[in-house]
Amino acid sequence: MCGKTEAGKLMQENERISRRRFIASSALGSAVGLTVPSLLKADGDSTLSDPWQMRLSTSSIHYLHLPIEQACQSIADLGFSAIDIWSAHAGCPHLDDVANRLGTDGLKQLLKKTGLRLCSFSVYRGGYARYAKLLGDVGGGVAVRGSSGPCKPSQTVARMREFLESLKPEIELAEKNDSYLAIENHGNALLDSLDSFKAFVDLNKSARLGIALAPYHLQALDASIEEAISICGRQLFYFYAWQRADGVKQLPGHGPTDFGPWIAKLAETRYGGYVNPFMHGDIDTNAMSKALAKSRAYLMQCRENERKSR
Repeated sequence: MCGKTEAGKLMQENERISRRRFIASSALGSAVGLTVPSLLKADGDSTLSDPWQMRLSTSSIHYLHLPIEQACQSIADLGFSAIDIWSAHAGCPHLDDVANRLGTDGLKQLLKKTGLRLCSFSVYRGGYARYAKLLGDVGGGVAVRGSSGPCKPSQTVARMREFLESLKPEIELAEKNDSYLAIENHGNALLDSLDSFKAFVDLNKSARLGIALAPYHLQALDASIEEAISICGRQLFYFYAWQRADGVKQLPGHGPTDFGPWIAKLAETRYGGYVNPFMHGDIDTNAMSKALAKSRAYLMQCRENERKSR
C-alpha cells in the first residue's frame, strides 16, 4: 500500500492547453468530447514533469455535530484545500444553516477566513434546485446527487436516456448559476455498474453534467475502479476516496484497499476535480480528525509514489 477559483487565472491556464492535449484528454471515456469544466481545473500550472496536481477536499458531514464554522476550521486545520458541504442527510445541518443563516456573503467570508475553497454541495436531501442560486452566488461549483431506481441490464440504455432527459431542468439551472451536476453511482440504482457508466457517458450531451464516482459501491460489484475512471474520462467531476469496509476503515489508509492505482489512474486521465476522503458513520470529533489526517498523509504518499514511478 502507498501511501479560490479565480476566473482570469483559470482562463489563462485553459489557453495554455495545447490542441494536442485537448484532443487526447477529451477522447478519454467520452463519446461527445466533453472537457473538464474550467471550474474544476487544478490550481497553478501543469508541467511536462508534473502534469497533474492532486487537490484534496473532505466533507462537512464528518463533523456532523459541529457548527459549520467549526467544521470548516477543523478541515482547514488538517490541511485540506476545500470543503464539500452537506445538506440534511443523517441530520447534517450545514448546508441549510448556510442557506438560512450565513447566506452568500457569510459563506464567502467563512471560506476566506479559513482559507478553504468550495469543492461542492452534496444535495442528496433537498435536491439541487433548492440550493442552485446559493451555489451560483458563491461562485459556482459542483452539486452532487444520486441517480434513480435500478433496472434490468437490458433496459439500461433506455432508462439512462430517460433519466438524462429528466435532468434538463436542473442542467438549465446549472447553466444559469454557472455550476455543474455530478451524479453519484450507488448500489441498487440506475447508475451502478460499469455498463451503466458507459451508457451515461455515451448519452450525455451536456458539459454541465458528469459523474461522482464512489468506489465503495463499485467494490460491492467487484468492478474495477481504474476501468470506471477511464470510462468516465473527462466526465468525472467528483471522486470519493472511499473504500468498502466498516467504520473508519472506509477511509484511505485505514482499510485494506491500495489507493495507489486509483490515484495513478486519476493522474493519467488528468482528473480535474477534488479527491475527497469519505466515510459514513458518526464517530468522535477528535477521532475523526486523527483519521482524516492519516488519510490525507496516505493519499499524498500515494501521489508521491506515482510521481516517482514515472
